[in-house]
Amino acid sequence: MAITGTKVAAPPATHYLCGIVNFSEILSVTMVLFAVIDIIGSIPVVISLRNNVGHIQSEKATLAATVIMILFLFVGEGILKLFGVDVASFAVAGSLVLFFLALEMILGVRIYKEAEPESASIVPIAFPLIAGAGTLTTLVSIRSEYETINIIAGILINAVLVYIVLKNTRRLEHVLGKNGINVLRKVFGIILLAISVKLFTSNLPTLLS
Repeated sequence: MAITGTKVAAPPATHYLCGIVNFSEILSVTMVLFAVIDIIGSIPVVISLRNNVGHIQSEKATLAATVIMILFLFVGEGILKLFGVDVASFAVAGSLVLFFLALEMILGVRIYKEAEPESASIVPIAFPLIAGAGTLTTLVSIRSEYETINIIAGILINAVLVYIVLKNTRRLEHVLGKNGINVLRKVFGIILLAISVKLFTSNLPTLLS
């Protein structure tokens, strides 16, 4: 029997979103990105850069890093292929930048010099310190494992955490003291150096082959 004159109500948009949004996935993505970004470990780097170049715009750095991560999530691989650059080459290039930043921290020398202090909010803080090669290659890797909306949520949560840390570097510096900062700078400099070497060595064979 045919039923006429009856309209079937379309499911609300929130129903579709609830089917995609997964808080377990968001938590997993957030933890993975937090470990890769390592904003806590980057505190000595941020303080060192701020002392070298002057004021760092926390909002600008956070927004730039967030935009870079979201854009790379969607078009990163395509952009790299467009320029004939693969992910391994991108990771090796990023590892070299991290390597020199680590040397600054460990040896107490100044390698990075910026004529325009405001631009330090973009380079090297937004990229490659926050949205670096490790972060961007991680985003490419987890696309096949998690829903896009959950990855974006993880990115935004990390952006909030990054902003809080960047905004409070002076307070953290005051709490830790000069000696504490120096010790952290050396320790995290070695950690950053190790990360850069690992990133370099793990991607170089792929690049050479």
